[in-house]
Amino acid sequence: MKLKVQPLDIKVGKFKVVLNTSDAKELGIIAGDRVRLRGIKSITAIVDTTDDMVSAGMVGIYHEAQGALGLQWTEPVDVMPAKRPSSIEFIKKMMRKEKLTKDEIYNIVRDVVDESLSDIELSAFIVASEINSLTDDEVEWLTRAMIDTGERIEFDTHPIMDKHSIGGVPGNKISLLVVPIVAAAGLMIPKTSSRAITGAGGTADLMEMLSPVNFSASEIKEITEKTNGALVWGGGTNIAPADDKLIRIEYPLSADPHCQLLASIMAKKGAVGADNVVIDIPTGTGTKVPTLVEGRKLARDLISLGERLGMNVECAMTYGSSPIGRTVGPALEVNEALKVLETTKGPNSLIEKSVSLAGILLEMGGVSARGRGHDDALKYLRSGKAHAKMMEIIEAQGGDPTVKSGDILPAENKIELKAVTSGYIIELDNKRLVEIARMLGAPNDKHAGIKIHKKKGELVKVDETILTLYAEKDWKLTQAIESAQRETPIIVEGMLLERMPKFREV
Repeated sequence: MKLKVQPLDIKVGKFKVVLNTSDAKELGIIAGDRVRLRGIKSITAIVDTTDDMVSAGMVGIYHEAQGALGLQWTEPVDVMPAKRPSSIEFIKKMMRKEKLTKDEIYNIVRDVVDESLSDIELSAFIVASEINSLTDDEVEWLTRAMIDTGERIEFDTHPIMDKHSIGGVPGNKISLLVVPIVAAAGLMIPKTSSRAITGAGGTADLMEMLSPVNFSASEIKEITEKTNGALVWGGGTNIAPADDKLIRIEYPLSADPHCQLLASIMAKKGAVGADNVVIDIPTGTGTKVPTLVEGRKLARDLISLGERLGMNVECAMTYGSSPIGRTVGPALEVNEALKVLETTKGPNSLIEKSVSLAGILLEMGGVSARGRGHDDALKYLRSGKAHAKMMEIIEAQGGDPTVKSGDILPAENKIELKAVTSGYIIELDNKRLVEIARMLGAPNDKHAGIKIHKKKGELVKVDETILTLYAEKDWKLTQAIESAQRETPIIVEGMLLERMPKFREV
């Protein structure tokens, strides 16, 4: 059937088209089926139907499909029914608890990357992975498929070092210290990082305050070979693209299948050619991995998968029940990290965690003897070599190498949350801190965030400031402080939590 094109110049992230119900009926298809469109090029697209948005004799074509077809909006296209991808049958096998072959898993991943699966079909894949999981062989094949269907960075010099954090802890700015320490020691560490999805600032959000972070794979290689290090946004490349597409589906489902988590982490490391990887697994109340038992299980699985992929993996279980440092939000965290690099002084939680993880990498890379990594990493920090290296990396990525911590300031609008009683801080709710920081505008509003004046175990006096909240917009500051006062993220010893019943009848 030849149809005129009705432009729908909207980005939807997939090859999708809209047909009038009458044309769909004539073609013998319904919403969710596929059609083959032939213009200058040919593509397969997922169909939506409508009674009124697109007239009979027309096909509504979204931005991505138009670009792939290589046609002008005024040109007609041939539209014909197309078969569903074979990978749908393989996903159904997973739902029936049947094991998949290597070719079947590769087929699924290729269709994920090619946008051949609808969101419903991708959701089925995620849910099947969550419920039935995958065998060790299947996880390895999934990881290799994610690597092979994207770009790879191949370095001439080895070893290549890398670091990853499972996340879930606010204020996790340690990559801004780990990368320059390791690079200053002469090891190469091309750190591709994510932006925040549910948090108040991913490493890419923080580094973006100091330099551009959007680079191609070849540019990342060039930067790393020049300075030994890079701090860039992984989403700016085509490295393991299937991972980002699956994360987009996992987020609204609040799902993070164990097997997908393993593949997600290790595919990104494999794609940058990492030989040695340290993985930070924060544990404790409010983290993604609440107990050491679960942390050890995850560590064993990551180490085992690393061995299968030819990577040396070590995992560090770290304390995750309290924020790292005393800041949450891009500008505040960058300021805090730069101060540590400049002065070697700052919150002990930030310095100790950073030098501990950097020290493991120094040992894995053969720079430090076993058990000496922590002290050697601290020397690189205290000598100023890590700071100098960070400035090199910033300059190589197009930033200002003379930047100082004092140049990175929070928003001018601020308000203080004060203690209503005296006592010791006995609880900090990580999730509430992140919720409040996001209400303030972080990470999109780079200068929004929270400064933490008192942490767990510290003494606070009545009317003393516990938190300072910063926002670029007044209304965001108002809603955040109201939320913080309604449900405080910090509990002081002896504070009345709730009174029941709330109202007494007279």
